[in-house]
Amino acid sequence: MTAVLPPLRIGPLTVETPVVLAPMAGVTNRAFRRLCREHGAGLYVAEMVTSRALVERTPESMRIIRHDADERPRSVQVYGVDPTTVGAAVHVLASEDRADHVDLNFGCPVPKVTRRGGGAVLPWKRDLFASIVRAAVDAAAPYGVPVTIKMRKGIDEDHLTYLEAGLVAQDAGVAAVALHARTAADYYSGTADWDSIALLKQTVTDIPVLGNGDIWSAEDALEMVARTGCDGVVVGRGCQGRPWLFADLAAAFHGSDVRVRPGLREVADVIRRHAELMVEEFGDELKALREMRKHMAWYLKGYVVGGALRAELGLVETLEHLDALLSTLDLDQPYPGAGAEGQRGRSGSPKRPILPEGWLDSRDLSPAFRSALAEAELSVSGG
Repeated sequence: MTAVLPPLRIGPLTVETPVVLAPMAGVTNRAFRRLCREHGAGLYVAEMVTSRALVERTPESMRIIRHDADERPRSVQVYGVDPTTVGAAVHVLASEDRADHVDLNFGCPVPKVTRRGGGAVLPWKRDLFASIVRAAVDAAAPYGVPVTIKMRKGIDEDHLTYLEAGLVAQDAGVAAVALHARTAADYYSGTADWDSIALLKQTVTDIPVLGNGDIWSAEDALEMVARTGCDGVVVGRGCQGRPWLFADLAAAFHGSDVRVRPGLREVADVIRRHAELMVEEFGDELKALREMRKHMAWYLKGYVVGGALRAELGLVETLEHLDALLSTLDLDQPYPGAGAEGQRGRSGSPKRPILPEGWLDSRDLSPAFRSALAEAELSVSGG
């Protein structure tokens, strides 16, 4: 078998299978990352942590950046809108040996982030974007920790920023760039614009370019690589309820057509394993099982379960309760095929991005907004 792509090189790190688990708030915690690692190979990024919370060492930020002893490389995504605070947060991660790789969030489209000028709308302010990226790279460099960025195409089709941002990041010493091929206005709707990934790859030539958007199967990943020439793929919603997608991706990128097609018994076993890991993660069974609820519909997509039982699983509170519910499933069901595949997770319709007042008036940062950055840092806790 012949590998489709060479290993992905991010600074000093070598990722044999060029696949990255996208950071997803409330999903890619330590428990879910372990599940994914048990099925395949790649780079698994923790949930986004805000720079202010990390500098202040809040209990939740410390939980988010926690990794299993055998998790390598340890990857953390940082969000922030103030260069000084982002630099300080990256310094904590790098100087205290808490991460082997840091990613910067310039892709989040949710209103609580964009209304403060963060996430997917931040690269519109060119100087601010460049300052944040440089601050992160400078903080990480003495410790040999590579910094990458994940971004969207821009605010909307009339305010695209990704090509310029990719070049700025490359010049600042970023080790790789990832593009979710949608704008903030697209949110999670419609079809990802893979042509923009190809254009970014043609523009940013000195560092790896990763593609993200609408990878629901290993075949989608192979098609993205073939169409765009990207150096690797980033998988988000496609693995929700399917951590075994990473086994498919590993096989596909190494030239194998072997795919995981679990029957319901195997799915139930993974759900139970996930729940156990969540209890370990949170140290609180009720909180852990409540966090599991959103995963149930993703895991059971396409299988015959019944509305009443699906509803009960969405209210599960204990491992004993979960065991009782899983035991009532028809566990002899085979893999349902197309019904279990395709889109999952958030979708919805395009949304007009919520922006700070006057954000689009200039590409430069006004003194008034610069002074409000500290407040913005304190106002976002996830996304």
